[in-house]
Amino acid sequence: MKKQDLRIVFMGTPEFAVQSLKLLVDGGYNVVAVVTQPDKPVGRHGSTLQAPAVKQYALSKSIPVLQPERMKDEKFLAQLRAFNAHLQVVVAFRMLPKQVWDMPAFGTFNVHAALLPQYRGAAPINWAVINGETETGVTTFFLDENIDTGRIIDYKRLAIPDDANVEWVYDHLMRLGAELCIETVDRILQQDGKLETIQQPEDQPLKHAPKIFKETCQIDWNLPVKRIYDFIRGLSPYPGAWTEIAKKDEQENNKPQVLKIYSANKTQMPAKADPGTFVVEANRLYICTADNLLELQEIQMAGKKRMSSRDFLNGTREANSFHAISR
Repeated sequence: MKKQDLRIVFMGTPEFAVQSLKLLVDGGYNVVAVVTQPDKPVGRHGSTLQAPAVKQYALSKSIPVLQPERMKDEKFLAQLRAFNAHLQVVVAFRMLPKQVWDMPAFGTFNVHAALLPQYRGAAPINWAVINGETETGVTTFFLDENIDTGRIIDYKRLAIPDDANVEWVYDHLMRLGAELCIETVDRILQQDGKLETIQQPEDQPLKHAPKIFKETCQIDWNLPVKRIYDFIRGLSPYPGAWTEIAKKDEQENNKPQVLKIYSANKTQMPAKADPGTFVVEANRLYICTADNLLELQEIQMAGKKRMSSRDFLNGTREANSFHAISR
């Protein structure tokens, strides 16, 4: 079968998935339809609907788009079946029922932003950085009944620099994942869907990547500086690590303010006060952790714009009087 004859349905939602879809379209592959999430209400009152990035790109290329509320909806299943796909490609989408992933003759494969079986779940890129990993990657695998457990087709590795935040890793994995997506489709074509795959090993301790919520992002200042440093860069720039700060004499009066921290530097300078204590030295802003000082670089007070810690100090004469509250 030639690539022009291989009927592909692509499933994905965010920008991360667009790069894979774009390479398929630009490469002359026959993408017959796109499945993505429903448009999302945005704005203060939710009165405006915003189309997913994948939908915007698909419409610009005149590719039919399906946006089911429920993946088991009979009307959606009938529409999907009518496209007669040989293969379904999933990148950053949602869990699919068997009626969907088992539909095409060549199966359904997923591009996952981690080296499986590690970091199964919704936020693999964030958790790899949060946990201080020095390497991650992308994996393609065929879907089965469970989340991210199917047989592995192939993978590519990516080194994580010590100063990289999640945005840097996201961008590199987006491009790497798109390359692997094309290579995987080509392998399926060359072998007429009968390619060899690898069972995921289950005999090793697994690190998981659950969905991240607001409360997940609160900093625990009782941890060592390296753990906090990795935590901050693993959530930067979105959704952002945060802490509550209050003046030392006001902590019992319940007047904390939320402070987001987007970038910081770990230091070898010993912390000589309780974790969470602000320290100002030579016009630099630090916070005490369980062992060393963490230097803050880019921060944002609630209701204000992001700023450098130097600008914060220039506008706050009492920085030494603040204390960060651990969760």
